[in-house]
Amino acid sequence: MAIPDFQSIMLPLLKLSGDEREHRFSEATEELADEFGLSQAERAQLLPSGTQKVFRNRVGWARTYLVKAGLLEATRRGFFRIAARGSEVLAENPPCVDVKYLERFPGLVAFRAGSTSARSESPGVPVTIVAEETPEETLEYAYERLRQELAQQVLAQVVGSSPAFFEKLVVELLVKMGYGGSMRDAGEATRSTKDGGIDGIIKEDRLGLDIIYIQAKRWQNTVDRTELQKFAGALQGQRARKGVFITTSHFSTSALEYVKSIETKIVPIDGEQLAQLMIDHDIGVTTAASYAIKKIDSDYFSEE
Repeated sequence: MAIPDFQSIMLPLLKLSGDEREHRFSEATEELADEFGLSQAERAQLLPSGTQKVFRNRVGWARTYLVKAGLLEATRRGFFRIAARGSEVLAENPPCVDVKYLERFPGLVAFRAGSTSARSESPGVPVTIVAEETPEETLEYAYERLRQELAQQVLAQVVGSSPAFFEKLVVELLVKMGYGGSMRDAGEATRSTKDGGIDGIIKEDRLGLDIIYIQAKRWQNTVDRTELQKFAGALQGQRARKGVFITTSHFSTSALEYVKSIETKIVPIDGEQLAQLMIDHDIGVTTAASYAIKKIDSDYFSEE
């Protein structure tokens, strides 16, 4: 079963509150998850940012809309109960409570119009109907789409670059990730065993307590098991215990299974992951805009 959208949660949440008792939000979320028959995996599913569970987020927005419409009231931090208006709505036994239904209540209209002024409570205020996603979901999924498009553009640029530029790129990325000490140290290390592409060693840390062997292939064809076996052999020849194999293409299933089966630690990084790492560490990209998502600081307003 798919996780219900936040509008589908509104009526069940209101009915759950129909006992007129004060409810803890976290407990109500679990009760609703049971009612919808959600699996443990569905309950644990996170938003793209990984900072919040999808179902909890949707229950939170269902509660917010019901509170703004005056059907629920927030009693204290993390708690709520049904309001008189909410009991009246339940008495009507509506088949559905969604955003369209709640637009009859001025408080919800004002909230969606972005203003609490008296004129915003007039029925003529234009309001955009919310679909299935909560505001956080809309923002995060849009961000993910933008990031995926950027990653494709970054990878296309990398594939079209020269071997020398690719060498510089990989070294800079590893240094930004905390390996190799300085750019000068890392560059000298990789040049020491250069073999066509990027084939060399780099410090694992600034003190050089351990080294990592690097193999990088600016390829478009699939990297198969044979290439990983050659790399593992090269590691043994260098008496190295760790290696990173970077490619602009992707690895075959047998190649990925192979690196899991051997004792030597080899980390495979394909083109998609390479592009994502470049974005994370600001290699070849620049920030066009940033948005800070803020929430209320309940502790600030506590007078205890």
